[in-house]
Amino acid sequence: MRVIFTCGGTGGHINPAIAVAKVLKEKRPDAQILFVGADDGMETNLVPREGFPIETVTISNYLRSLKPSAVWHNIKAVVTIRKALRRADQIIRDFRPDVIVGTGGYASYPMLARGAKRGIPTALHEANAVPGLATKMVCDKVDRILVSFEESRSEYKNADRVIPVGMPVREEFVFTKRSEARKELKLGEDEPFIVSAWGSLGAREMNKKMADFMKLECQEGRYHHVHATGSFGWRWMPDLMKEKGVDLADQDKVVMQEYIYNMPTLMAAADVFISRAGSSTLNEIAAAGTPCIIVPSPNVTNNHQEKNARILEKRGAAVVIRESDCDGKSLYEAAKALIEDREACGSMRKALRDLAVIDSAERICRIILELARKG
Repeated sequence: MRVIFTCGGTGGHINPAIAVAKVLKEKRPDAQILFVGADDGMETNLVPREGFPIETVTISNYLRSLKPSAVWHNIKAVVTIRKALRRADQIIRDFRPDVIVGTGGYASYPMLARGAKRGIPTALHEANAVPGLATKMVCDKVDRILVSFEESRSEYKNADRVIPVGMPVREEFVFTKRSEARKELKLGEDEPFIVSAWGSLGAREMNKKMADFMKLECQEGRYHHVHATGSFGWRWMPDLMKEKGVDLADQDKVVMQEYIYNMPTLMAAADVFISRAGSSTLNEIAAAGTPCIIVPSPNVTNNHQEKNARILEKRGAAVVIRESDCDGKSLYEAAKALIEDREACGSMRKALRDLAVIDSAERICRIILELARKG
């Protein structure tokens, strides 16, 4: 059995593919797996670390603008896509896949499009509540459209091809126990703990608001808190805190760092998690069952982060606040209100766990095996 996973651009596209590939390899040790991504994408680093081979295509994004620079960029993108399609044909001829699975990003389009044209069984996983441009370009061609949310069915014409499967996440988010996580972090059972992060790069406006949040927090001294600034935020945020009269080196409860490397542990231990609304993040929160405050990014295509977040809000699984509607003080008050309402936290934990699909990778593997048999 030979399977191509094609993905690229962000961890939210790459990590689910890796998770499914690992489960598939457990089920079918004889399976030959090849990843295909963009030649300048982070997948060229992440995938080999997990032991899988990767081939690449040269691909470019599409800019939704009529500015001359954007028009010229898009003209070059069309030329690039034609080359990528030829490269996809070459990879397919050489590897001879039984199934092609795409998990998002522009890099997935050439492989899915050419695979479908050749009659190779294809499946596409869309992480977000609404389809992105790359998904729209190919969803009418693939055999199966796999979505994270049941509510996403209505976004597609071919509803008979749509299967809700959730979003694959690392097992640690599902199985790390709160008591063990708190013991590892040296936290007492009744010590309130907040975790916040705005992605690997960091969101400048939200980091500014979080600086005011942490200043108030340090003044009251009520909560333990770990905040990840992201790589850009780390360059200036420590100085901003000092300008606000707060030296975090003198604080024993509030910690600011560039990244959080042990996120499953921190998320399991947290009473409240504050973040953006990327699909991967929301599914990790759901798997961990951590009460959350979500501030969707307003700077994403088709406002998909708010649409993701509203699905959780509708089910009682999140507090959602628009970026334009909050500042550091109001965000801190919202966190206090949630963390001190044990009934609300308990209800939210249950709603999140009801929402989580903890066997998502297994479900996708079953679909891959089914497609391979039909192919």
